[in-house]
Formats: sequence, C-alpha cells, structure tokens
Amino acid sequence: MIERLWSRVRGFLRSLTGQIFLLLTIGMSLAAMLALLIAEQSRSHDFQQWRMQRVVASAEDIGHRLQRDPKRVEAMLAAQQIMGAALAPEGIAVAEPDAELAKALRARFGPGSNPEASQVPAGFCFPRLRYDPSAGAAGVVNAPRPACWIVRFTDSTGARRSMALNLPRMERPPSMMTNPLYMLLIIIASAGLAIIVSRIVTQPLRRLEHAAESFSLSLDPEEIPENGPEEVRAALSTFNLMQRRARAGFAERTQLLAAISHDLQTPLTRLRLRLELVENEELRARLLQDHQAMQTLVKEGLDLAASTETQEEWSVIDIDSMLESMVEDAQDLGAPLRFAGGCGGTIRAKPNALSRCISNLVSNAIKYGGEAEIGCFRQGCRLVIHIRDKGPGIPSEQLDQMFEPFTRGASGQPGGRPGTGIGLTIARSLALTFDASVRLMNAEGGGLVALIEMKA
Repeated sequence: MIERLWSRVRGFLRSLTGQIFLLLTIGMSLAAMLALLIAEQSRSHDFQQWRMQRVVASAEDIGHRLQRDPKRVEAMLAAQQIMGAALAPEGIAVAEPDAELAKALRARFGPGSNPEASQVPAGFCFPRLRYDPSAGAAGVVNAPRPACWIVRFTDSTGARRSMALNLPRMERPPSMMTNPLYMLLIIIASAGLAIIVSRIVTQPLRRLEHAAESFSLSLDPEEIPENGPEEVRAALSTFNLMQRRARAGFAERTQLLAAISHDLQTPLTRLRLRLELVENEELRARLLQDHQAMQTLVKEGLDLAASTETQEEWSVIDIDSMLESMVEDAQDLGAPLRFAGGCGGTIRAKPNALSRCISNLVSNAIKYGGEAEIGCFRQGCRLVIHIRDKGPGIPSEQLDQMFEPFTRGASGQPGGRPGTGIGLTIARSLALTFDASVRLMNAEGGGLVALIEMKA
C-alpha cells in the first residue's frame, strides 16, 4: 500500500504537472513567508518610531512647562506628580546614547540644546517600593514596569535639565513566523493554488498528448480544436498541419502503390497466356509458379493500398457473434480453427476492416502454425482479440520486425515459408483504421499469439 502510494507520488512529481506544482508551492510559500517577515519588520520599525515620537513629545511638553513655571514644575517632577515624567535619579549616566532620538530632540529644542537620551532599565527610574501599578489601577496584576528613558538637554535659559520619561511597556504579539499552524496554512494554500495553476497550464499539453496518441493509433483522427492562449493555438495549429501532411503522404503512397499494382495486372495476364504456349512442361510449370507468385504479390499490394484508405463507417458490433460466425465459416471450409471463448458485450469499430484484419491473422496462424484458436477477453477499459497458433514461435527480438513490409522470418519459422511478407503489415494497417493496434507475442508452452487491442 505504502509502496504503491509512493510510486504514484514519485510518478506525479516526475510529470510536468508535478514539477510545476512543486515549484509553485515552494516559490509561493517562500514568497508568503518572506512577505510576512518583511511586514513584521516594518511593523516593528513603525512601533519604534511611534515610541520615539512619544518620548520626544513628552520631553518637549516638560520643557515648555519648565519655561513657564520652572519651580513649580521641578517640585512636581521631584514628587512624581506628573504622570510619565520625573526628575532623573542622581548618578545615572547615558552609557549608550540614542543618536536618532537625540537628533529628533535637537530638532525640537534647537541646535544649542546639546540633547542626550538613552533608554535605561525601569528599576533605575522607579524603585520597586515606590512604583506599584496594581495598587492604583484595577485589573493590573503583575504588570511589567514602564519603559524608561533618561533625557538631558539645555533649555533656553542655559539650565541643564535631566528628567526620566516613561511610557507603558507594550509587549509585541509573538511572531507568526514561529507559529507552525500558520506556516502550515501558508503551505496548504500555496499547494492548492499551485495544483490548480499547474493543471490549467498543462491542459493544452495533455490535449496534444492525447491527439498524438490517437494519431499513432489511427490514420484519420479528428483534428484538435485550436483554442487557448496564442502560443497554445500556434502549437495546436502546427500539429493539425502535421497530421494533414502525414495523411496526404500516406494517401499519395497508397495511390502510387495501387496504380502500380493495377497497371501490372494487364501485362501479367498477357504473360500468362504466352507462358501457356511453352512446350516444355517442366519449364512451363516453373514459369507459371513464378508468375503466380508475382500475381500474389500484386494482389497483396492492392490489399495493402486498400487497407490504409478504407472509408467504411463506424458500427456497433457484437464481438462474440462475429468471432463465432468467422469460426463456423472457416470450419465449413475445412480450416482447423477453434473458438476459445468470448468476452461479451459490444464494441464500436469498422466491421469489414475488423473482419479482414482478423481473417489475415487467422490465415497467417493456420498457414504457419498448422491450426489456430481465436477468442477475446477484457483488460481494464480495453478489449483484446487473440489468435494463437501451434507453431514454433518467433524469436522475441524479431517480433516487431514482422510488421515491416516484405519481412519474413528465417526458414522453418512462422513467416519463413514462401509468401510476400506483407500479411501482417496489412493487418496492422487495417487495425489503425478503427483505432486498434496489433502485436505479436510468444505463448507459454509454444506457439505464437497475435493480439488486436481496441477500446472496449
């Protein structure tokens, strides 16, 4: 179960759809995480700027108050009667001055203010015994101490002022980058979008793949509708043009073969009449035998031409009835053919082309195997007709070569006896006209099996 699932996943990732899916998922996930990180950094920077502005505003407010009533404000600062501000404790040095904050204070107080500012631990500004927010506010328990800044500057009177400013400490929420659930949500969303995009992108390629497969199984497939983006339409148009040119080439070759074979009939007939006049009986018999071989070759050439240009209409066929009828007809003529069993149901095919294809394979099996049996079975969504003979078989490396025109096996093997060598070529050409395929295989226990595979 696990191996099968892993095999399917590996097969998917090797496909173009899988590779686009993987690339988009990783890319979009990383892009989302990077955007989230940048947003958090920007939010942190904005928070720092806001906090600095509040410190500057507090310092400016206290500075203006000191200018108006310095004694009273100093007393209030000493008694910590101004919320958020107090006199700076003695002996606290600005060890790490905040240059950016000092620049903002200089802009408010003037270039001669010589400001200094730095954030210090809250304990320096508010001793534990003198600052307890839970005692003066409802709902505040174990609240963190405010953030504290020491600010020093020279006011317009030349007096050096030193104060401690505080703001409520605001804890930032935890980063989403550390939340695995949020990261998982990003990956799932990216994967969902990636699978949709990858299927949309590869859909034209799948159409092209199916069209190429149909063209490999049939000489006259339907053209692909040319729709979609401009590049896709151009590719589909080029493929349709290739199909038309290939069909035109097949038709031209077939017409040429048919014309040659037909034109040879007349001189062959005259040649036979003249051969009958040869007085030497032995010589006449050999010449007539050669003449008969030539006539057979011409006839099968015409059959080959006709097999690739059939214009027969499609029909629904009861395959079992058809096979049983062909077996009965062959047995009536004394042919050693046996029906091995049916598969039930109907198929859509071209009746005459299918009948000629089967007859060709049956004749070949009886000729080279002595006897044959025929039957059919279903394999998934395919229907397979099998014709088996009792001959010695063919070496595995030569099976595909047997479908080449004028190819015969070695002497003593099926196909190695006298013949033209285009019987299997005709059978395969006929099968292509109804979107089927023909192949050979050696049977277990001896003999050769010819298989016609088509859509059920």
